[in-house]
Amino acid sequence: MSFPLHRPRRLRTTPAMRRLSAEVTLEPQHLILPAFIREGLDEPNPITSMPGVVQHTTDSLKRAAAEAVELGLGGIMLFGIPAERDATGSAGLDPDGVLNRAIGDVRIEVGDELVVMGDVCLDEFTDHGHCGVLDAQGAVDNDATLELYGRMAVAQADAGAHMLGPSGMMDGQVGVIRQALDAAGHHDVSILAYAAKYASAFYGPFREAVDSQLTGDRRTYQMDAANRREALHEVELDLAEGADMVMVKPAMSYMDIIADVAAMSPVPVSAYQISGEYAMIEAAAANGWIDRRGAVLESVLGIRRAGADTVLTYWASEIAAWLRER
Repeated sequence: MSFPLHRPRRLRTTPAMRRLSAEVTLEPQHLILPAFIREGLDEPNPITSMPGVVQHTTDSLKRAAAEAVELGLGGIMLFGIPAERDATGSAGLDPDGVLNRAIGDVRIEVGDELVVMGDVCLDEFTDHGHCGVLDAQGAVDNDATLELYGRMAVAQADAGAHMLGPSGMMDGQVGVIRQALDAAGHHDVSILAYAAKYASAFYGPFREAVDSQLTGDRRTYQMDAANRREALHEVELDLAEGADMVMVKPAMSYMDIIADVAAMSPVPVSAYQISGEYAMIEAAAANGWIDRRGAVLESVLGIRRAGADTVLTYWASEIAAWLRER
């Protein structure tokens, strides 16, 4: 028997009933705030393609981190933009470089009340914009890059990072970073592996956010959007190398991948709601085509429903404030 015995609408009758029967929740601790700091700024610099997002100064970044604590966010992922770049991204390894200083400043500001994360990748620091060093033919040299990632990871751990996010999609990066951290005595620093990171057209606004120097693309090392099974292979490799958490990036067009990874992963799964996803919703809302608050909440809840335990989103603080109102 079905209708009229079964009436699913009974569980939708009131807001309280809908809360009671909700299968997935969205809470501040599920959210991670990506944040940019740019060397040499006197005041925060708005990112035009990402309304509401800025390149921070030291002071404004510390305020954003303190607010994240107050709002109950799960973490903050830091990206640095140096004043000078070179072929090997040496500013990313410099203990006094913009990102490592920012990690230290934020850690002093928040202590252990917020998980402080650092992006382990060279793309913001190289004068060619790739995630690794280049060989004589201009291709990204996987193994030469790994050595730099290990040093970069140790520098971030020395600065005070609780968790590191290797995002360059170099083969073997998690294992090399784990070995480097352990050799330096950072056994408790964890790794959030960008395990399934796809080459995507939706990264466009991020290029502005980090003042990317990239020409060409990253398709020789980031994943092909056509591939689904390969994502599980990448996750399995990162788990075998010691990843403490794994990530799918982007989120919006890769809900199937998030679900696949969540179904097989023994560790927590994150997903990154990237710059282009943010920019599209902001642009549509600015034109009056969609309800901004409703679309933002629905988009992040959808990522959670697909299986992400945590979501990196540029709306993290705003969403947490809305949840507090609730």
